[in-house]
Amino acid sequence: MDLVIVVGALCFLMAVAYKGYSVILFAPVAALGAVFFTDPALVAPMFTSVFMVKMVDFIRLYFPVFLLGAVFGKVIELSGFSKSIVASVIKIIGKSRAMLSIVLVCALLTYGGVSLFVVVFAVYPFAAELFRASNIPKRLLAGTIALGAFTFTMDALPGTPQIQNIIPTTFFGTTTWAAPWLGVIGALFVFVVGMSYLEFLRRRAEKSGEGYGSNLLNEPEPIESSSLPNPVIAILPLFVVGLANLILTRTIPSWYEASSIVSTVPGSGLQISTDLNKVLAIWSVEAALLLGILTVLVFAFRPVMTKFAEGSKTAVGGALLASLNTASEYGFGAVIAALPGFLYVAKGLGSIPNPLVNEAVTVTTLAGITGSASGGLSIALAAMSQQFIAAAHAAGIPLEVFARVASMASGGMDTLPHNGAVITLLAVTGLTHKQSYKDIFAITVLKTTAVFVVIAVYYATGIV
Repeated sequence: MDLVIVVGALCFLMAVAYKGYSVILFAPVAALGAVFFTDPALVAPMFTSVFMVKMVDFIRLYFPVFLLGAVFGKVIELSGFSKSIVASVIKIIGKSRAMLSIVLVCALLTYGGVSLFVVVFAVYPFAAELFRASNIPKRLLAGTIALGAFTFTMDALPGTPQIQNIIPTTFFGTTTWAAPWLGVIGALFVFVVGMSYLEFLRRRAEKSGEGYGSNLLNEPEPIESSSLPNPVIAILPLFVVGLANLILTRTIPSWYEASSIVSTVPGSGLQISTDLNKVLAIWSVEAALLLGILTVLVFAFRPVMTKFAEGSKTAVGGALLASLNTASEYGFGAVIAALPGFLYVAKGLGSIPNPLVNEAVTVTTLAGITGSASGGLSIALAAMSQQFIAAAHAAGIPLEVFARVASMASGGMDTLPHNGAVITLLAVTGLTHKQSYKDIFAITVLKTTAVFVVIAVYYATGIV
């Protein structure tokens, strides 16, 4: 019965998310419903002392990353830099390679620190126009954007400032550059196989005489590219974020004498204790995003500031929604992990003898159930990170490898139909699950496969 309660809570949350209801509202309902059926007397204590505590802990650590990422994406958009980058990449690669152009643009923007959701809105008008000019079926557009924005630059490439690459650092004491070679290998696997799959679909459609399509929804207006910013200036903020992240990750530890920082506030005598290992990656990304924002303002102050009041409200609203969604799932996971039924789940997943495979299956399973890479990753590591760390020490596997595997596994089965990014992507492009989800699911399977390819490479070569 305990196991049924836990599975029922997970299925309920997945169902309401699929129906489009707010996870912020229904995550505590699902969690406390499970508590009620376990022991009604525990409902109030679990809500106050477990759900809310863990939810606030997540926001305390990660909300600044969500906020700065959203603001950075917004100023990139307001400045016209994102349009300039898209237009320039298309010009360099050529319209004959429409799919490759869109994948590279999405990858460049996400690796540069722009939110996945912002990338979808920024790229879609250009992608639709390019697909129309190349007579490629519009139904393939969703899978193309998903490959560029939701895969290798989200969680595989070392140093990416996306939240899925940051969360493992606070549990394993690593940095966003953990296991760089394994990350690059995984990214290349996803990119090469994913592009091969998309090109296969394009050639098959061309052979059958299928064109862009007609009577389509949400078709964008033609893009006017004559007054776009210089592409070299446009891409500069992305390089600033990446380079600053790398430099700060390496230099911040040298600013302090020890990893456990104990500071005394002058006058009040208040002592502040900080574990540098758990916040190094977060501090580095936050500072890098700030520098990226300042770089945009240096070169495009006037166009940004004329619309910044309204634009910043949109960015803050998006950051609040995204962070609270994930924090609610984090609180939900903490409650579920405290219930006796979760012991059966942990025991079942723990029965997988290989520690890296165990971690990968656990993370990707929970990411799939919650429909969120960051949510599933947070739930899995909050409940089982100590077990993974103990397994790493016992097997002599560097924690960097565990961090990279966890990050990549979170981006595996997360893109099931109820995933928020998938729903947003289809809504923006005017496509439906019936038209395009099978291609998104193929990319999902590819991402999941890549994790096990990376694990196999590590065991075969020992490369990190």
